[in-house]
This record gives sequence, C-alpha cells and structure tokens, in this order.
Amino acid sequence: MSAQTSYNQKMSHGVAGGLYDLTNHTVDTRTNEETDGKVRFGLGVVAGTAAGKQVKLPTSGSAKKDFEGVVLNSHIHEMDYKGDVSLRVNETVGVITEGRVYVRIAADAEPEYGDALYLIKSGDEAGYFTNEEGDSAIKVGGYFLGKKATDAIAPVYVKVDKE
Repeated sequence: MSAQTSYNQKMSHGVAGGLYDLTNHTVDTRTNEETDGKVRFGLGVVAGTAAGKQVKLPTSGSAKKDFEGVVLNSHIHEMDYKGDVSLRVNETVGVITEGRVYVRIAADAEPEYGDALYLIKSGDEAGYFTNEEGDSAIKVGGYFLGKKATDAIAPVYVKVDKE
C-alpha cells in the first residue's frame, strides 16, 4: 500500500483554453469551420466565411482585424471512444474575446509577464501564440500574464480589438 508523503502548496497550472481566474470575461458563441480535430482549446481563431458566426485557424493572409479570440475549454465537449476530445466541423464553440485564459504557445516561446501577444498565422503552429514579433505572426490585443507552464501553455489577458 502506498501513501502520499509530500504535499505541494502551489496551485497547479490550468489547461489550454481554461480560464485563468474568475475575473470578468466575455465569451461569444461561434461555429467551427475547420475539419474535425483541427481547432483545439486554447488556440487563437479568426473570422470564418460568415464573419461573426464562424471561426477558423488563421492563414498567412489573416490580419489583426480578423482575430476573433481564443477557443475556450468547456464542459460540453466529451471524450470519444478513443479518449480524444476534438472539436468537430460545424460544432458550436465558445470564443473568449476579453479576459484571462490559458493559451497554447509556440514550442520556442519563452514569455514573461507583460510581453506583447502575437498570434502565429501560418505553418504547423497556426493559432498558437508567441511573444516574438515576426512575418508569420500578428500582434493582437493583450499580453502575457506569466511564464510558460510545463505543458506548453501560458496565461494571457486577451482583448479583441478590430481596429
């Protein structure tokens, strides 16, 4: 028989797309335009074909005005028989447009508190965030609230700004 012999007083990190805290936040409902499993919790999304109704992952042509927010993790999505939680095409998703949330970050990102928030718009990490300016990233409203967690997520304050 085993027993727990050590305790940690630290709070665990959140999950991708999970709220950072319970401060005020705004969530809009959108429909996922991407194929099954492509959009994931904690990714940044842009306006889809029907702006204000659909969202998709950013592409090389995406601009700041297209940014819709971050896909929010919610209790309405269940594991399938394989143990996967994936968002399906035409499924309703919550998109946080203002508030504090854990986002997925680029593998090489090393954010610090207050760093600017950039949405990666192309490649395998489209929809991920970074704190580095570059040709394949769009600066969006918000900033990092802290460093990277152990599972490639980081807390951010995000605010969609269409200007």
